[in-house]
Amino acid sequence: MARKRALIVDDSKSARVILSRMLEKYDIEVDLAESAEQSIEYLKGNRPDAIFMDHLMPGMDGLQAVQVIKSNPRTAMIPIMMYTSQEGELYVGQARALGAMGVLPKQVRPVDVSKVLYELHLLPDRRDTDEPGLAPVELVTTATSVQIAPARSVAAPALPGADWSRRVEVAIKDQGADLRRFIVASLDSFASRIVIDVRDSPPSVKPTAEPLPQPVPTPPPAPKSAAPWIAGIAAAGLAALLFAVLWFQARDELAKSQTELAGLAATNTELARTRDDLTETVKDLTSALAAAPASAGSPLGGAPIATPPWSRTELVPYGEAPLDRGRVDVLREVLGKLEAQGFHGVVKVTSYAGAYCLSGNATDGYQPANAALPIVKCDVVGNPAEEASAGLQRQSLAFANLIGNIRQRSSGAISVVTENAGNARPAAPYPARSESMTAGEWNKAAAANNRVEYLAQPGVGAP
Repeated sequence: MARKRALIVDDSKSARVILSRMLEKYDIEVDLAESAEQSIEYLKGNRPDAIFMDHLMPGMDGLQAVQVIKSNPRTAMIPIMMYTSQEGELYVGQARALGAMGVLPKQVRPVDVSKVLYELHLLPDRRDTDEPGLAPVELVTTATSVQIAPARSVAAPALPGADWSRRVEVAIKDQGADLRRFIVASLDSFASRIVIDVRDSPPSVKPTAEPLPQPVPTPPPAPKSAAPWIAGIAAAGLAALLFAVLWFQARDELAKSQTELAGLAATNTELARTRDDLTETVKDLTSALAAAPASAGSPLGGAPIATPPWSRTELVPYGEAPLDRGRVDVLREVLGKLEAQGFHGVVKVTSYAGAYCLSGNATDGYQPANAALPIVKCDVVGNPAEEASAGLQRQSLAFANLIGNIRQRSSGAISVVTENAGNARPAAPYPARSESMTAGEWNKAAAANNRVEYLAQPGVGAP
C-alpha cells in the first residue's frame, strides 16, 4: 500500500517541524512550503493526499490560498485543514465556506492529530481484529460429540477508575457462565449415553411357574464401561482449570490497573497543589498591581480619565495568545471610555513573555513543570509557544476587528498599535538559580512577567 503524502504550508519553521514530526509517526510522507505562493507552485506538479494550511503568512494568507486551490479543477478535491492559532465560530465558518474541512489548533495534541488524520482518510478505518480467546474444542466419544462454543475474551479495554474494574468483573462472570453451560451440556450428554446403554441391555430371565427339568443359568450381564464417567470428570476438571487460569489473569490485570490508578491519583493531587499555588501567586500579583499608584486615574478602573498618560497591566496565563480573551474585553472597555470623553491619540498595547520552567518535548508540547521539581531538571526554560507564534498570531480575530473598528468609528482620532517586547523589561525580577531552587519559585516570577501593558498617550499622531 502506497504511503500517504501531506503538504504543510507555514511561514514558521518551528511550527512546520512540530507538525511534520507528528505526521511522520503515522508513516505519512511530508512536504513543506514556507508560503502560500510556494504551495500553489508545488501543486502544479504534485498532488498530495491532504494539505495543512496556516492562516496568517506574509503575502497571500491561508484563506486566499484555499480559495485559489479550490477554484482549480485539478486541485479542488484535495482536502485542506487550516493549521492556525485562530479560534472562534466566525473564523471556522469562513474557513469552511471557502472549502476547508476544519481548523486544527497550533497547540495540538497527538490525539487531535490522530482524529484529524482519520477525517482526512490518511489512516485506514479502525477495525476490531482481535481473535476469539478460545477456539472450538470437540470431545469425541463412542456415541455423541460435544462442541464447546468459543469463549468470550475477558480482555477489557483499559478504562480509568471503577468503570474498568466493573467491566473486568462482568467479563469474568460471562466466562464463568459459559464454562458452567459447557459442563452441564457435557454431563447431560454422558447421562443420555448411560440411559441408552441401560435401555439396550438384554432383560434378565424371569422364572417360569413350572419347574424346568434342566434350568439353564442366565449369564451375568457384561460390566458397563466406565469410560463415559471418566471422560465427563476429565472435561469438568479441564473446564474448572481453564476458569481458574482466566480468573487469575483477570485478577492480575485488575491489580495492575489499581496500581496505575493510585499513581494517577497522586499525580492529580500534586497538580491540584501546583494549581492552588499558582492561583495564590496570581492573586497576590493582581492585588499588588491594583494597589500601585500607576493604576490611579486609569481609564480601566472605572474612574474618568484625569491626567495623561494612562496605563494598565494584565497578566496572561501560560499558553494563551496575549491579545485574546480577557485582553479583548479590557481593550474594548478602554476604547469605549476614551471615545466617550473625546480622546485623541494612540493606545499602545505591548505584550511581554515570561520565561517558564517547563516539562515536555517539541512533539507533545510543553507545560509548566511540577512546583516541587528542581529548576536544574527543567526540560526548557523559556516560552516556546510565544517564540513559535508569528506577529499576527498573537492576536485573535476579535482583537484585530476591534482595532480596525475603533479607527474607523472615531474617524482616525483614536488608533491602536501593538508591539511584542518578548522577555525584555521584566516586571518582576527572576531569582538567582541554584540547585535548591524549585520550579514553583521560578514560575512565580515568570507568571508576573507574562503580561500585556496598555498605555494611552493623548495628542500622539496615529501611525
